[in-house]
Amino acid sequence: MAKRLLKPLVRGVVTTSVGLVMEVKKAAHEAGENIHDLAVEVAADMVAAQIAAGEGHRPTEGAASNGEQDEARKDEARTPKIRATAGAGKTQ
Repeated sequence: MAKRLLKPLVRGVVTTSVGLVMEVKKAAHEAGENIHDLAVEVAADMVAAQIAAGEGHRPTEGAASNGEQDEARKDEARTPKIRATAGAGKTQ
């Protein structure tokens, strides 16, 4: 009689536990993807901010002379640059 009661109960507990573990694993994977997507978005925003600030600008015809370029390089050397690579290239 105990076997008739315990066997379905244990089977149900095991089935429920396996299902729960699979759901937790799926949720953890989705959370990791969301964090990765967020890191990529932040990196893109940082690159966009650098471009907007003029750091990604290349001179065209009639642009700054060599003396002006040297002065700009000195100013650029004093300004810390934002690095957009922090965690953006990680894969799972």
